[in-house]
Amino acid sequence: MLPSGGQAPARGERELVTGEAVALDVRPTSYILRAAGTMIDWLFSMLVMLGCILLLVATGGGLDQALLRALVVLILVFGMVVLPTAMELLTRGRSLGRLAVGARIVRDDGGATGFRHAFIRSLVGVLEIYMTFGGIAALTGLLNPRSKRLGDLLAGTYSQHERVPRPQPLALHLPPQLAGWAQTADVGRLPDRLSRRIAQFVRQAPQLTVPARIGLSTELAREAAPYVSPLPPVDAESFLVAVAVLRRRRDAAGLALEAERLQRLEPVLGALPHGFPDR
Repeated sequence: MLPSGGQAPARGERELVTGEAVALDVRPTSYILRAAGTMIDWLFSMLVMLGCILLLVATGGGLDQALLRALVVLILVFGMVVLPTAMELLTRGRSLGRLAVGARIVRDDGGATGFRHAFIRSLVGVLEIYMTFGGIAALTGLLNPRSKRLGDLLAGTYSQHERVPRPQPLALHLPPQLAGWAQTADVGRLPDRLSRRIAQFVRQAPQLTVPARIGLSTELAREAAPYVSPLPPVDAESFLVAVAVLRRRRDAAGLALEAERLQRLEPVLGALPHGFPDR
């Protein structure tokens, strides 16, 4: 049976509240994807530095040894600091590795990063990625809920996953025993994250084991209960299906009504002002 009441669900780790008090659902890049992207960027930087050093050795045979050592240091600084900073600025938070895994570096408030953020991350990366072979970055990422490395903590940034799978159409049908309840039920707008979790559960429920199915449906029903009145006397899974069906119907009706209004206003919105010549 459904819970009789409860507090509104708290915001999750992935919800970001903007300055206009708008909650955005964001997905931090997972630890595995961050590690894969960092490995690709590390290999790219090493290849660039190795190529530059080989070119210097092949063409700088007559140079002084002190000058050669200074040039090697400049190549290392270029490959470990200048190149990552420049790539992150030019690609607006991306890099070769992050493009491969579908991630982007953003500020903690969701905004685009600038030179200060990119420079701090690259400078700290010399210690946590190159000098310790990624040991500090791996340990910090494991202990952080957003998989932040030390450079992200100091710069105030995190890696946001932008490659979201395309949603598949979900066929839902209202349980017959809830036909009367649906005519008078008041279902408020659910948070976007909760709506997606409910849709994902309904889609994957047949593949779940019975204990997992009952436990997950009960948890989701408890989170959705504050937005529904009255609560129907049914099991949690039937309640979730009914809520999803009603929300879909009402959202579709609202979109159809808005389209009808815009269609009626189209002649007025597209017409010229009164008395204005049609040239």
